[in-house]
Amino acid sequence: MSILWEKSETWRWIVRKTRDSKPFFLTFATLCGVVPGVIGYCVMQATNSRNEQLEAQLRQNARPDSLMMGRVNRERLAEYLGELQRKEDTNDRYVAALRGETLTRNPYQRIQPIPKQNSTVDKQQKTDKA
Repeated sequence: MSILWEKSETWRWIVRKTRDSKPFFLTFATLCGVVPGVIGYCVMQATNSRNEQLEAQLRQNARPDSLMMGRVNRERLAEYLGELQRKEDTNDRYVAALRGETLTRNPYQRIQPIPKQNSTVDKQQKTDKA
């Protein structure tokens, strides 16, 4: 692929100009960033529909698991924003996530470890039931 760029006289001219002229370099870099951004913004505006009827139909035909996940996410967000509003320390959330633990809603027990699978405990429970 670089062979195409190396042999192109236009590409060599751009490299030469950007090396020799700082204003040209800044202009070229800005164009390389702004033009794709503008094109992307225009595409997003053209493809984004704010049709209320379509949104209502999609919400009506939503699967139950999607509705449940939406409700759970709203509850979690409300809980997290409430903690931020009360200026509680939320670093334990990150510590818990790194350890593979989940937080509970019990204010006295913030972190609940994931139960480990112990075959001996399972065997004892089975023998106690029998």
